[in-house]
Amino acid sequence: MTKTNLAQTLRQPAELVAADLAPAAALPALERVAARYAVAITPALVELIDPADADDPIARQFVPTAAELQMQPGENADPIGDHPHSPVSGIVHRYPDRVLFKLVHVCAVYCRFCFRREMVGPGKENALPDSAYRAAIDYIRTHSEIWEVILTGGDPLMLSPRRMSEIMADLAGIDHVKIIRLHTRVPVADPARISDEMVAALKVEGATTWVALHANHARELTDTARAACARLIDAGIPMVSQSVLLRGVNDNIAALSDLMRAFVECRIKPYYLHHGDLAPGTAHLRTTLAIGQDLMRQLRGRVSGLCQPDYVIDIPGGVGKSPVGPNYVLAAQNTAGDAGDAVTETRYRIVDYCGDVHLYPPET
Repeated sequence: MTKTNLAQTLRQPAELVAADLAPAAALPALERVAARYAVAITPALVELIDPADADDPIARQFVPTAAELQMQPGENADPIGDHPHSPVSGIVHRYPDRVLFKLVHVCAVYCRFCFRREMVGPGKENALPDSAYRAAIDYIRTHSEIWEVILTGGDPLMLSPRRMSEIMADLAGIDHVKIIRLHTRVPVADPARISDEMVAALKVEGATTWVALHANHARELTDTARAACARLIDAGIPMVSQSVLLRGVNDNIAALSDLMRAFVECRIKPYYLHHGDLAPGTAHLRTTLAIGQDLMRQLRGRVSGLCQPDYVIDIPGGVGKSPVGPNYVLAAQNTAGDAGDAVTETRYRIVDYCGDVHLYPPET
């Protein structure tokens, strides 16, 4: 297995220029971006970027640009409202039966559209202090309605296998916690980090482990990334995907179809396609809801049902996620039954993926 090589990660704008990932003329602006938002591109992802392609979909996700310095109306440092639902440090309890557990504030790679970009990076603490970790565990233990704990951050798989094993044991030791889910980019960003030791650390008695992989373009699922995912899945850890709909990355039906098929080929069930959050300086990467709905309608008619994610938006202010895919039921009308029949049936107008309208039940 290839040894993890995060030491070679590009973190400074000057390194990006030297690697031909950014023009020298952009350096002053990129220095201002990096002073506010974390920058990191791992060797595994650098290899995927075509410096000759100004519209490279991998570069758009990870190489900073001056557009990030432009704030738009409605953008917010806490765009999905984590803070109002954080009863103790590290915990977000937005839904009754599950909590987010934010263990670390570092990632292997930093996405330019990250909704927590104001909470990670320069000047931020790297991990939850031990006292805060213990308070978070106590909160989970004393709230018996919590069935699922979602490890996030930052990226929880930046922790060592030893530390991860301790955390998994702490959570699995709480009787009412049955599901432990990890949200990560590591299998794509640094596949070698998914070692046998890490896989063993994620297997725990008393709870079921799930892993949600974040990837946005099929090219991210390289042979080494697929092998990392296979190590998890072959060990009995099921995987789902989450992606963000991004302008110039996956906002066309060919790219989106390829991505969802790639997940399924890896035995990863497509789970969420997120509409871009209103994070500061990310307007250049967001699409409109109408574009997303049209893509989901095309996806329905183009690829297998196994390849269909839920298109969702995190409503600003902490309300939570809502499905925002196309509505295939337009309206309803009541029609009387046959003479002497007291039954009144409801007839719906159903829209297929091509946009054609059909009555259901059909007219006789």
